Amino acid sequence: MRKKDTYIVVYSTFPDMKTTKKIINGLITHKLAACGNIFKLHSIYAWKGKIEQNPEYGAFIKTKKKNYKKVETYIKKHHPYDVPEIICWSIEKGLSSYLKWIAGETS
Repeated sequence: MRKKDTYIVVYSTFPDMKTTKKIINGLITHKLAACGNIFKLHSIYAWKGKIEQNPEYGAFIKTKKKNYKKVETYIKKHHPYDVPEIICWSIEKGLSSYLKWIAGETS
């Protein structure tokens, strides 16, 4: 891990497990992310003037901050939603060996 590397968690939701796995696998294959944690959830949201409720899959995707734009572009390109949820948080602290692993997998 170099001093200048900073890390983020990108969060996104998907309509089904197949789509979630496909997008995360693509991010990892292209060295844009080190890993993704997938979990099932139920979303309630406003869309086009109506309240929607749907099962979805969420994912926490770990990568370097400098990869954010490429990760966003990749998700948007492969995501079936008109407006996919793509947000991120900075990783302020973390186990140094884990952060080194992220760095190694995303270089």
